[in-house]
Amino acid sequence: MLYLLAIFFPILAGITFLVRGGKEEEQKKTEYGKLRYLIAVLIADICCVCAVCLSKGAQISLPLVDKVSLSFAVDGFGKLMLTIALCLFTLICCYALVYMEKEERTHIFFGCFLLTMGALIGVCLSANLITMYLCFEMTTLLSVPLVLHEMTKESVQAGIKYLFYSVGGALMGLCAVIYIYSITDGDMTFLQGGFLSQAAITNRPVFLLMMFLGILGFGTKAGIYPMHSWLPTAHPIAPAPASALLSGIIAKAGIIALVRLIYYSVGPQLLFGSVLQKVWLVLAMITVLLGSSMALISKDLKKRLAYSTVSQLSYIMVALACFTWEGLTGGLLQVLAHAFAKCCLFLVAGAIIHMTGLRDVRKLSGLGKKMPVTMWCFAFAALSLIGIPPMGGFLAKWNIAAACLQTEKGVWSVLPPIVLLISALLTAAYLMPVVVSAFFPEKIEADEAKDNSSSQSDATKKNKVTEKVLPETETEQTEKEPLLMSIPMIALCVLAALVGVFGEVIVGLLL
Repeated sequence: MLYLLAIFFPILAGITFLVRGGKEEEQKKTEYGKLRYLIAVLIADICCVCAVCLSKGAQISLPLVDKVSLSFAVDGFGKLMLTIALCLFTLICCYALVYMEKEERTHIFFGCFLLTMGALIGVCLSANLITMYLCFEMTTLLSVPLVLHEMTKESVQAGIKYLFYSVGGALMGLCAVIYIYSITDGDMTFLQGGFLSQAAITNRPVFLLMMFLGILGFGTKAGIYPMHSWLPTAHPIAPAPASALLSGIIAKAGIIALVRLIYYSVGPQLLFGSVLQKVWLVLAMITVLLGSSMALISKDLKKRLAYSTVSQLSYIMVALACFTWEGLTGGLLQVLAHAFAKCCLFLVAGAIIHMTGLRDVRKLSGLGKKMPVTMWCFAFAALSLIGIPPMGGFLAKWNIAAACLQTEKGVWSVLPPIVLLISALLTAAYLMPVVVSAFFPEKIEADEAKDNSSSQSDATKKNKVTEKVLPETETEQTEKEPLLMSIPMIALCVLAALVGVFGEVIVGLLL
């Protein structure tokens, strides 16, 4: 019953906030009114910790129909993903207490925030394919209002697109689930290494087709090409806390589904060396380069980070496509590193928008002096995303490249590491200029002025530099960075660094 408490407490809390939203304005003026959402998230965290620690690996099943049941349990992989989810939900909630002060319908945002938390906990604690799929679908449906929150024309269009792609992808994933159900006795309880036997596969072309639909369908949530376009549309429109949540953990529900499908249901040995492996690897590499290239040319900060998510999530796809446990280890390290680094970057983008209203990366010069904590967090998270040691991103990319070299022979062994290296260089190209211009605006502007006109006077150059720096009124606004916004960003940077030091140990113990 502890599993059900962990799942349904945040759902019931979210429903309560939605129903009692009429008193929101009065409650927001009190300390309790501001902290009640965080209190609910912390209680949900405690329920999850109790469920994991006290259940001792027990499984609970609730019958649905013949041979089909809702089953919940926790294994090493589930513990890893649940830990990531709880960390991100808690830190983002702290941040959102300040960010959402300027927004309307706060109770709706936090209500759906908690509903999504409950559904995602269900994904992490699922013990069979049917349960995982149902919770996966609920995560999509309950997170749509987070994208729709501002209720502008653009947000509505983005929300519809997100829903359309996610539901379409989930239907493709359902084809794989139904096929597996049809060739088994109905027991689809997760087993490390897979429960499907070679003897159960009577028609291999149909089997590979169904697995392709499953990979493409669940991969839609993680932004795999050609099902990726919802992600750069939805992320920039949603409020910053929702963007961080979408990129940090909700999009990784697709990764969870893929790992459960391939490594805990079908078994990677049944797919190793098949044409499906090559197709998945090609699609993943295309997505890596496409996302990095589009991020490089995007001028809107949040859209740049959204395209970056498309690229970085496909690093995980490359690792999973190895169909080896070494590849899975590299992929999970990338899950950890990306979750903390990218969540931090979206929170930084939100802090910049919240305090200055700026979104264009070309107008962020001098922010390092006005918002030092925020921009230092951006710098450290960027280093992790690029893959600079000792940050977590380096460890993840190293393990992914090593898994590719050990798995394949010939061009298929060297091509993925080359693609990852090119993407890392592109990542540096679209992130580091933001850091440089934030901390060294005078140098950047002087170089621009020199290129534009070598005959320009010193006084004119100085005036041009001054124009790019924030006006006095904005400077005053950015002198004090809210503590509840700074603490989550700093914590995420620390976690990204810890992944680089202890990531292999953590993943090794859990798997």
